[in-house]
Formats: sequence, structure tokens, C-alpha cells
Amino acid sequence: MKKTFELDFRGRKLVVEHGQLAKQASGSVLVRYGDTVVLSAAVVSKTANLLSDFFPLMVLYQEKLYSVGKIPGGFIKREGRPTENATLAARMIDRPMRPLFPEDFKNEVQIVNTVLSVDPNNSPEMTALFASSLAVSISKIPFNGPIASVKVGRVNGELVINPTNEEAELSDIDLTVAGTKEAINMVESSAKQVSEDEMLEALMFGHEAIKELIEFEEKIISEIGEEKMEYEKLEISNELKEEVTCLVKEPLDKALRIKDKLEKYGKIDEIKDSLVEKYTKENENLKDVELKELITKVVLIFEDIKYQTFRKIVVIEKTRADGRGMKEIRPLSTDIDILPRTHGSALFTRGETQSLSVTTLGALGEHQILDGLDLESEKRFMLHYNFPQFSVGETGRYGAPGRREVGHGALGEKALLQVIPSEEEFPYTIRVVSEILESNGSSSQASICAGCMSLMAAGVPIKAPVAGIAMGLITADDEYTILTDIQGLEDHLGDMDFKVAGTKDGICALQMDIKIAGITKQILKEALYQAKEARMQILDVITDTIKEPRDEVSQYAPKTMTFKINPEKIKDVIGKGGEMITKIILESSNVKAVNDINAVKVDLEEDGTVIIYHTDKNVIEETANRIKDVIKEVEPDVIYTGKVVKVEDFGCFVELWPGTEGLVHVSQLDTKRVEKPSDIVKVGDEILVKSLGYDKKGRLNLSRKEVIK
Repeated sequence: MKKTFELDFRGRKLVVEHGQLAKQASGSVLVRYGDTVVLSAAVVSKTANLLSDFFPLMVLYQEKLYSVGKIPGGFIKREGRPTENATLAARMIDRPMRPLFPEDFKNEVQIVNTVLSVDPNNSPEMTALFASSLAVSISKIPFNGPIASVKVGRVNGELVINPTNEEAELSDIDLTVAGTKEAINMVESSAKQVSEDEMLEALMFGHEAIKELIEFEEKIISEIGEEKMEYEKLEISNELKEEVTCLVKEPLDKALRIKDKLEKYGKIDEIKDSLVEKYTKENENLKDVELKELITKVVLIFEDIKYQTFRKIVVIEKTRADGRGMKEIRPLSTDIDILPRTHGSALFTRGETQSLSVTTLGALGEHQILDGLDLESEKRFMLHYNFPQFSVGETGRYGAPGRREVGHGALGEKALLQVIPSEEEFPYTIRVVSEILESNGSSSQASICAGCMSLMAAGVPIKAPVAGIAMGLITADDEYTILTDIQGLEDHLGDMDFKVAGTKDGICALQMDIKIAGITKQILKEALYQAKEARMQILDVITDTIKEPRDEVSQYAPKTMTFKINPEKIKDVIGKGGEMITKIILESSNVKAVNDINAVKVDLEEDGTVIIYHTDKNVIEETANRIKDVIKEVEPDVIYTGKVVKVEDFGCFVELWPGTEGLVHVSQLDTKRVEKPSDIVKVGDEILVKSLGYDKKGRLNLSRKEVIK
């Protein structure tokens, strides 16, 4: 039986429908937010893999192009692999939900969000997160929610919940915040250099709105929610816990204090392998399944001891594994112009994390085309992040970028986009690629630092240098410690990964994920200000290496010239079937094909803007002169020098400049009667002619007779 629930949320209607669609799923809801409609279905497996070392949660966000009235591009004409936006949306739902499932719950859970209709002013991503939380919460799946999320913008100094597209264009904050009724547990933001206090105010403003949504969810859950399922758990005896603790507690404590990453990890693995070998040899008489279960229990105990020991060292003893202070950044080193032929390159190293970032400049026509649900159809600035397995000394999978690579690249792109000049100021498509060569935590923030330097080295006139830092949180009972510049182990065993990027004047990007239920306003404030202190130190190191963007782009980068023409003349520059623009490109560049690597590039905008790109300024000037010749107007009664291009019985055609030619009728060839025009002129002759203007059919008439009188 269909049930409908409605909420007037900040002036917009939020409607939840249940009982009509996807009834065989463990839990499903159809959520309407304005004209945006998302179906969320959650399913749980009947059995659990108790020997697995991770919780098998899969979140999907499926964009259907019919939701915005589009037919997919390409030959197949159907949706293919997820777009970058769909991948980021799925991550955004996964990140706040995953920590709220019970730690010992190992049944597979899939949450599938299908975007059925999109109103651009009502975010389908926020709708999908709300629907996902509700679908799981009303089902039998154990979940310590519900959660909700909102977008926060700031227009003319006023904070706005879920801003419309028009409001978002004017906003200096683009913040997504998620959480439970008690606390915030996920943040994603970009901002135009706003202060820490302003960002904190926006976060808490968003959390107040989240509480309203959760109250609505709780009302629905109380009415239609199922009783939570009983699930299998791996029972571990106290005797086994005590036995393993005696064996590994002391050696683990020593191993966790080793400063070198590879040595530390090697020693931890050695202790673990020795432990597994001991229990395997001592229990050879057990069946394979029983032995596997025992070893799983031993490893789980080992991991818990490692977790607790690490927290004791940091929170109680106030000691970090590598000997640093809580606010201390690892040693920094920077370099630029590593690669001689790229347009800009920079190396940023922070401890055992290293990014080589490369900037490439291209014509505006080389922007990225987006085939998705957003109004934006192209992207002029891109940051791509690559994480090869050798960066952590391991073998592994190579192929298309995974969710992590896409997410880290998007965060870096958000941060640097805030300082990228406009098209009018710098008419280029800009691509930054971060190659992670070493990693021990915070590689996404190293990418921002290296990317910023490579942009300046490439001559991109960014508004201000940007640096990023990752903060951590370790809790133990009622005590907590905030860490600056976290390493991989501090991220893995800690409670928070809080990344802050910005300039000296303010925050440009923010991302927070936590493994506990939520964090307080006080912790957020401390983390923001501790991050600011670190950011200033890193910016000093960056500007010591390269103080400001170079005045000129690399000799290997395309140079540009921009000018305006009458928009009505664009068709003349292009010519019939592109004949004229092709001729201009081939002759100006002295190449045989327009796709030749040495061919000049010409962008013609609808408003009459012409942008010319080439590494050789002479080629650019030649191209510009030829385009200006095509659009040059012929003035009546003015004498021009032209070239004879064709001779007929009725006269000859004279080209005044490329794209402009007129007819000298036989009667206008000479002061005396002319029987055959070929007696007077031949193809290739340069002659003086006077313009007689255009006839009713738009044809240009010229006269040689008027010049030689």
C-alpha cells in the first residue's frame, strides 16, 4: 500500500513515497524534491562473510539522461560507465553512511540510487543521500542513522540552504555538509578564499537544517520502519584475546614508534606473520574452515591491539610515531622546471609523500565535453590525479582511474579552480596532472601544492598561491588530539581525515571524513585554525621557490592573440564548407593538413571573438592579418592593388586580398575598346583598380580604366 509523507523544507516541498515501487528490495523510497525525483533501493545479502576484513557496502548513483531530456552521445546511445559526477555523488553518499553500520556487521549491502527526473535548482545528489539514508533506515538492515545532508551557499553575505543555480552563481561558498542529529560527519566544500570563522558558521548553519530533515526521517521510520535483523557475528573468547595480547602488545608498541615508514610497516607485518604462523602450526589438526576462522580471529585481535596501542601513544603519551610534535609538519622540499619540454612542472615533497605535477596549456576548443545531468556542458580547467602502486612500494592494479583517484583529483581541482583566471584574462584550456611518486598520507594535498607551483611555472596568472594540509583526530575515551599533516598510519588508525586548502587570505576547499559518529563544533574550530597555521608555513616554502606566476608562457606552449570582428563576418571567415578558414590555416602555418601538430589553431566565438594559438608569434600575426583581410570592407571610389586570378571573354576577376575579389568588366579594362581581355591582362598580373561598389546582387565591380585615365 502506497504511503506519502510531505515536508515543507525551507520553502520547497519534499515528498517521500513508499510501498508502490521496488517492493522486493529490503528497503526502498521514491523521493521528490521539487521536480527532482530519485528512487533509492537498499538490499542486504542473506549470509555474511564473517572472515572478511572489510564491510562489503556498495553505493551506486545512476544518472539517467532521460531525467534531463537528453539522448546519450556516441554510437551506442545508452548510458555507459559512470560519469565523474556520478562517481563523486556515490562517494559522497558512501562516506557519511559507512561509519554508521555496526563494526561486526559483514552482510553485503547495496544501495542503488536511480535519478529519474532532475530539476537543476533541486540537487539530485542531496536528494539521493536523503533517500539512501531513509531506504536503509526503514529496512531490516542494522544502521545507526538516520543521516541527511544539505548544500550551503552564501549570497551577498547571507547563508542559504540548497541554493538555486542562480544563487550558486553568486555564492562565494559551495558547501555540502552531512551528519546525524547529534553531529557533522562529512564535509565537502569549495570557497572563494573565505575565513575559518565564516566557514565554521556555514557548517553549523548547515547542521541546523540537517536536524530538520532527520526529524522528518524519524517520523517516517517510526511509522513504516521494520525491525532490525539479527545477524551473524564472529565470537572471540576472552581467553584468546588475552593470549594474543600477551604475545604482541610489547613488540607492537616498539614497532609503532619506528620513524621510517617502510621499516615500521615491515616490522608490523613481521609480527603479524609470526603470529599467524604460530597459530597455524599449533592447530594443524583443525579442519581448513576451522583453521581459517581461528586465524581470522587472531588477526582481528592483532589489529585491535595495534589500534588501541597507537591511540595510547598519541593521546595519552602525546607522542607521534615519527617523533614530531602534534602541530609539526614533516620536512618540505620543492622544485620547479623538472621537465624541459612541458609547459610547466613542479615537484612537491612532504616527508614520504611526493607529487610531480605538470601543467599543459591548450586552445579553448580543447575543453572537456561533459555528457551528464548538469547544465555545465564543458570544463576549461582540469586536475587529474594518478596513484601508481609503486608509490607505496607495492604491486597492484593498473587501468582506468578508480573512485579514489577521481575523488582526490576533484578535490584538488576545486581548490585550484578558485584562483584560476577567467577566459578573458587567460584564453586557454588548462590541464594539471599530479603523478604521485611516493605516498605516506595526504597525497591529495601534495597534489594541490605541486599543482599550484606548476601553474605558476607555466605562466598561468593565478590570483594567489594555494597550499593544502591534512589534519587528523585521535580520540581515547573523553580525550582527543588533533594532528597536523597526518601520515598514512595516522589516517588509517585515526578518527578523522580533515583536508583544508587555501591561500593566505582564506579557504578554497575543504573535505572531511570521519570514522566515528560525528565531531563537535569545538573540534572543527580547532582543526580549522591548526590547519591555517600549517598552511601559512607551506605557502612560505612554495613562494620561496616561485614567488609569482611567470610573465610569459613556455616557449613550447601556444601563444595567443585575441581580437573582435563583426559577428556577421564569421561566416565569411569560415567560408563555404570551411574552405576559407582551412586555406588560412594551411597557408599561414605552411602545413598540408589542419590537424598537423604545427598547424595554427583558430577559435571563433559567437560574439565575434577570435582567438589564435601557435608557438610562433609570426604565424599568429600572419593568421590574424589573413582573417582581417577576409573581413575588410571594400570602400567605393578607392584605388587598390589587386592580383588577376581569372580571365574570361567578358573581363577578368581581381583578388584584392584573400576572400575578396571583384570583376573588371571588359568595358572597364582600358580607355580604348578591348576585343579580348587576355590581350590586356593575364593570370598573376598585379594591377591597380578602382572600386565601383557593389551591384544589387552583392557583386563587387572594379575598374582599371578609371585608374589610367
